[in-house]
Amino acid sequence: MIHILAQELNDILKDTTVDFLLSDMGKRMFFPKGIIAQSAEAKQFGKKANATIGITVNDGKPVCLPAVQKHLPTLSTSESVAYAPTAGLPKLREIWKEKLFVKNPTLKGKNISTPVVVPGLTAGISYISDLFLSEGDDLLACDPSWDNYALVVETRRNANLKQFQMFWGDGYEGGFNIDALKEAMEAEAKATGKVRIILNFPQNPSGYSPTKDEAQQICKVIKDCAETGAKILICCDDAYFGLNYEENIETQSLFAYLADIHENVLAVKIDGPTKEDYVWGLRCGFLTFGCKGFTNEQYDALVKKLMGVIRSSVSCCATPSQSIMLKAFEDENLEKEKQDFRQILEGRYRKARAYIDTKKGHSVLSPMPFNSGYFMSLRCNGINAEELRQKLLHEYEVGTIAIDDKTLRVAFSSLDKRDIDQTYEAVYKAAEELKSVSK
Repeated sequence: MIHILAQELNDILKDTTVDFLLSDMGKRMFFPKGIIAQSAEAKQFGKKANATIGITVNDGKPVCLPAVQKHLPTLSTSESVAYAPTAGLPKLREIWKEKLFVKNPTLKGKNISTPVVVPGLTAGISYISDLFLSEGDDLLACDPSWDNYALVVETRRNANLKQFQMFWGDGYEGGFNIDALKEAMEAEAKATGKVRIILNFPQNPSGYSPTKDEAQQICKVIKDCAETGAKILICCDDAYFGLNYEENIETQSLFAYLADIHENVLAVKIDGPTKEDYVWGLRCGFLTFGCKGFTNEQYDALVKKLMGVIRSSVSCCATPSQSIMLKAFEDENLEKEKQDFRQILEGRYRKARAYIDTKKGHSVLSPMPFNSGYFMSLRCNGINAEELRQKLLHEYEVGTIAIDDKTLRVAFSSLDKRDIDQTYEAVYKAAEELKSVSK
């Protein structure tokens, strides 16, 4: 049964790319004119009294226990314990949108939605899956990929994560596998007429971002596929946006190019301050939509469906996180402080790369291409990555991540620069020992 409010949104989106891509849940979803919507009206018109929202108010302000408030000295009670709007604090949403245009100059003049606040990028990926993945649908992703993609797509949505080989070569000589992307998209378009894909740059776990030329080739593949009539959802997972350490890397998000590349392409930018502003535990992310020819009314309809997903799951995102970030974005020292932290990360990247350079042609471990982000990964040749992880943990007291049976991820972001060489020495020594035992 489709609710009348959902049908109203579906009618606004009728015959658009979104209409063809929405999941069964996406078709059913709407933002109810219930407590939240009625409370919003009361804030505007209920000047004498507002008896709508379920919070305790004294003299027009939310109450806050002193035992709580003393830990939030810079926030008012409205900024800390009051509910935030379902889509997020309006001013925070507008500031993030402004930042998108500054960080991605190619977006200038393009009509995109106002970002919606979500409780972290994982939630953003989950909500997009709710809206666009029905049971049995496919989402294309790179191999290797962050393990949480599979948990969200396959376990939560009972859909399929179909992976294509990310790199065409080994070690530094490799690069993004444009042919594999094209083949995967063409096969999906031929089979279903729809392509849903997620791309994550800088990538977790490989630590790779496309070169400027590769970025344009990726966009061309997507546009060419759209021109065949296929409806395409492209999710740009920009969790590590801006952490690029080499000169030839594309510095803008692919979203900047894809937001109006073709009427058949719906682009979604999944980002936030989590890594960009070093606030991992604040769980504050954003979802932004871009589609050529989309009207503001159509964006509003799609955002209302997203708000329905938020309302039916977490209700709204945490107010303190949003308030803190809003204040931080207005701080004139923010960008300088971020640059200082970025230099620390780049220093660790350079140290890790220098060590890896000494191991070219190693018989057991081959580095995947890496040039950005928090991580780098090693292909395991003739040994099992999980066995290597266990050996490192219990014999060398070194923690790493086994992404799958052949891929070991090392987060240089969490290693002090002085510890990088000895960490990698342990990794390579343990791998060699495992290989010698297996012969």
